[in-house]
Amino acid sequence: MSKVMKVVLTHDSAAAHWGDASVSFDGDTASIHLSDGDHGRQVQAAARKLSSQGIRSVRLCGDLWTAALQWQFGGGFQTAKLDAEIQWLNEDAQLARQWQSATWLRELVNMTPEDLSPEVLADRVAEKLTELAPDKVSSKQWVGEALLAAGWVGIHGVGRGSERPPVMLELDYNPSGDADAPVEVALVGKGITFDSGGYSIKPSASMVAMKCDMGGAATVASALHLAIANGLDKRVKLFLCCAENLISGHAYKLGDILTYKNGTSVEIVNTDAEGRLVLADGLLAANEAGAKRIINAATLTGAVMVALGDDYNGLFGLHDGACNDALAAAAQVDEGLWRLPLAKFHQSKCPSAFADTANSRAQKGGGTGGASNAAGFLSRFAGEPENGWLHFDLAACYADSSNGMWSEGATAVGMLTLAQLLK
Repeated sequence: MSKVMKVVLTHDSAAAHWGDASVSFDGDTASIHLSDGDHGRQVQAAARKLSSQGIRSVRLCGDLWTAALQWQFGGGFQTAKLDAEIQWLNEDAQLARQWQSATWLRELVNMTPEDLSPEVLADRVAEKLTELAPDKVSSKQWVGEALLAAGWVGIHGVGRGSERPPVMLELDYNPSGDADAPVEVALVGKGITFDSGGYSIKPSASMVAMKCDMGGAATVASALHLAIANGLDKRVKLFLCCAENLISGHAYKLGDILTYKNGTSVEIVNTDAEGRLVLADGLLAANEAGAKRIINAATLTGAVMVALGDDYNGLFGLHDGACNDALAAAAQVDEGLWRLPLAKFHQSKCPSAFADTANSRAQKGGGTGGASNAAGFLSRFAGEPENGWLHFDLAACYADSSNGMWSEGATAVGMLTLAQLLK
């Protein structure tokens, strides 16, 4: 076979000697045979088959390719080593921009936790976005004890057990240059660069993939990267809440109480429910910025994966219009997104005798309704921005092991939806 494999789509069945194969070969050309049903999933599964055979460089050819099918091919063809080479049909510039942003997202999420400390994550994101629009981007960071002095008690509390300090990054994309321009959207990302569970320690098998616990930060940052590359003309602020959740004599403990800047006191009943603690600071910062819409993304709960598997991300919100916008954006880019229940009463689902609320329930997995209860906790800090608050619980952004659709590692699912929302 030649170095670059041509890949075409066809509605014809494979030649008889291939049986009912979904992929067949003729010299340097691979044919993907489409049948009735979801063509996107068929294409992605076929791409996985090509990838598993060691094919690493392809050129997409023929009349049946749509932008969406090309993108889904890329999702199946990419590997954890990020060594896929794809020539898009007609050298599509939009697909190339999407691929660049998604590759950066995957690089960040797939990095080892040793290489990606909280400070490194914040620095890499600030450098990447500043490089893309140097005259429109400014940023600042609060590191270590400076977090406590600024009142960001959640990020500080979760990250204080590590020798590598926690960080909040605030990045301002302001294309008008007007310091008084309104912040149309604030993006808030969970950046737990490694999650041991703290004193509520995870079993080893559950800890192996916990380098992905900064997937929310990577997703919002890459979505902003793509939106800027596509010519975003509105002011957006990005808040990344970065920490390592480790065990030490300095780590936060069960029974501790954190009191946030809005006066809400939180009893710690599970140190493995740390994501919501750091996001609370980011949500408060987004409100301080006066953002008209606030969007946060996080690999927040195992409960959302029980509900949705790894094909959909979970969506929560109290503003129907904002949720409808998100669902419409996901449909436009062919990403799985499913709205799950959230009401004001979910704020009281984690009661505490010692504080306004606990950060979870002292039950395995946080008890029933864990994803909605976590969203209810976050809603205490989300405020009431005029265009709504949206919480994305990212069940589909990482594959713990390779399967028929994805290689192991980051998938980038969610990035396109958020970039579409920023339009």
